[in-house]
Amino acid sequence: MRFDLTTLNLVLAIADTRSITRGAEREALALAAASKRLSDLESRLGVNLFERRARGVEPTEAGRALVRHIRSLQASLHALESEVVEFARGIKGHLRVVANASAIAEHLPADLAAFARAHPGIRISLEELTSADVQTALVEGHADAGIFVAPLREAALQCRAYREGTLAILVPRGHALARRAGHSFDALLEHDIVGLHAGAAAQQQMRERAAALGRTLNARMQVHGFDAIAQLVEAGLGVAVLPAVVAERFAKVFRVQPLELREPWARRSYLLAVRQQAVLPPPLQRFVDFLGRGAAAQPATRTPKAR
Repeated sequence: MRFDLTTLNLVLAIADTRSITRGAEREALALAAASKRLSDLESRLGVNLFERRARGVEPTEAGRALVRHIRSLQASLHALESEVVEFARGIKGHLRVVANASAIAEHLPADLAAFARAHPGIRISLEELTSADVQTALVEGHADAGIFVAPLREAALQCRAYREGTLAILVPRGHALARRAGHSFDALLEHDIVGLHAGAAAQQQMRERAAALGRTLNARMQVHGFDAIAQLVEAGLGVAVLPAVVAERFAKVFRVQPLELREPWARRSYLLAVRQQAVLPPPLQRFVDFLGRGAAAQPATRTPKAR
């Protein structure tokens, strides 16, 4: 079934204005022509898209579903137009990169900046997602490259090692746990935990570890962003587990103290992934190769020192 943009824009205008007449006016169509376009579309689809009422029209369930897809299509068309126009300005490619919060906080900013200097003609957009959502976005074609914490859950992805990271404990200064330089995870289960939102890899890992110990994770507060976690820990509302380099950074800004998390799983591997394809587009291949070289040259990750 083929759709034309004029008719789809008309459907969106009618849904927005709740009127066929005003929708036709917005799209600069005669009322008779607009009515015929809508009638023909409903006939082809075999469903009513709008319920005619005394004071206008209301989208049916089918109409609302179509409107959602039209809005998504318009967003894609705007992105397409923007990207194509950029070629006239000297841009030679656009990469959509998705990554989990820890990868962005630990490694990506410096790597993306270095890549941008080496390849100024390639524009990069970056979005933060959970590790599971990163993989889904790649498989569904919403992103070109993704960085996430193992394990790999999608068989349709090609992966390579990106970098290593280490988790650490973050406590308020003067906290009882701060008397020692580090602790095993079970020591944290006696305290309230401040963590990232549900679905974040570290949060899920802590829940699984607590369950394996036959304990319950006291996830008192869940927020978006490590900065919010640090402020809540500083306020004495709980302790946290987050990337060691981030914990060290916050110790210089907030009244918090990083401690070593003495668990094998505190050492984590980040993966760089793309959808499986025979040949990668040249900008994407350059990106994968560039980040892969950075991973090979990565120095050992520091663990928090006692203060």
